[in-house]
Amino acid sequence: MSKDYYKTLGVEKGASEEEIKKAFRKMAHKYHPDKKGGDEEKFKEVNEAYQVLGDAQKRKQYDQFGADFDQQGGFGGGANWDDFMRASRGQGGDFGGMNFGGIDLGDIFGEMFGFGGGRGGQRGQRRGRDIQVDIEVSFEDAAFGTEKEIKLAKNNPCDVCTGSGAEPGSSHKTCESCGGKGQVRRVQQTMFGAMQAVSDCPNCAGSGQIIEKKCKHCGGDGVKRSDSTLKVKVPAGIHDRASIRLSSHGEYPGAGGQAGDLYVVVHIKPHKEFVRKEYDVYSKARISYSQAVLGDKIDIPTLDGEKKLVIPSGTASHQQLRLKGLGVPHLQGSGRGDHYVQVIVDIPKKVSRKVKKLLEELQDELEK
Repeated sequence: MSKDYYKTLGVEKGASEEEIKKAFRKMAHKYHPDKKGGDEEKFKEVNEAYQVLGDAQKRKQYDQFGADFDQQGGFGGGANWDDFMRASRGQGGDFGGMNFGGIDLGDIFGEMFGFGGGRGGQRGQRRGRDIQVDIEVSFEDAAFGTEKEIKLAKNNPCDVCTGSGAEPGSSHKTCESCGGKGQVRRVQQTMFGAMQAVSDCPNCAGSGQIIEKKCKHCGGDGVKRSDSTLKVKVPAGIHDRASIRLSSHGEYPGAGGQAGDLYVVVHIKPHKEFVRKEYDVYSKARISYSQAVLGDKIDIPTLDGEKKLVIPSGTASHQQLRLKGLGVPHLQGSGRGDHYVQVIVDIPKKVSRKVKKLLEELQDELEK
């Protein structure tokens, strides 16, 4: 049975080129396998339909002879589905920035997944590498927040040219190779026929500008490796191994680029008395047999210093008692968890004759 490509894209047979492009964009967004609710089979069908309807010559042949006019199928011509999916995910190598039917894959899929060229062939700045560092904080600092100083060596903007790569006082001129666009296009043969591949201009490294006089300090790179000292605020209630992102404090890639991010991974030191579960704190307290039977008030350590804990009469060993609101503050919220104290009743291994006699009398009294 012949395939109805118009139905696949949801357009009428007399649809304009712009309507077909718009329909393809909508369907590609909807069915991309990497998107929640995506459908790989539908995605294949949509792209096969657009290969034909998005090309004026192929569309004319399809209208005349049907889907059988091209026996190569949807992804022939030396490429396969894996090649296409790599391209749609921004991993396409030579397929990166490919353009077919007037739509750049970077334009369509970059909107969903954060890569590619963007509209009008404009690409973002070069981005530096992200960095991860680890810090250790005390149990209390993790609970109530603190500020830590971090020292690290990384690629930073040159302090002479401030990262521009140009000698102070000199100017830039428009790159003649790309006309200031920062990109060059070349035509290549792909599974869709002749297509345009977009890449950074090798002459200006994608900046669109040429430095007339390079900075002597960095050689025109705009970057120097140096030590950096940063302060990071650790928020109250942070969890163990949580990360804090410091935007644009990662590696600087060089002239015309944007620094990556710095991720600070927080490790919480174990506490000798407290254990944390989510926002609650747990500890143990030992009491005597008489305290368990008769009840008492005891001092126990908490995050807020020593507090009184009421031991009700008849408390059983390993019973948990709660101190409401003395746990860890909620991260980026209001309120606190609770502090739970597990009471352990100490049973003496040896007792005097007098104590033994008193216990026997107590036992007799309880059994009456």
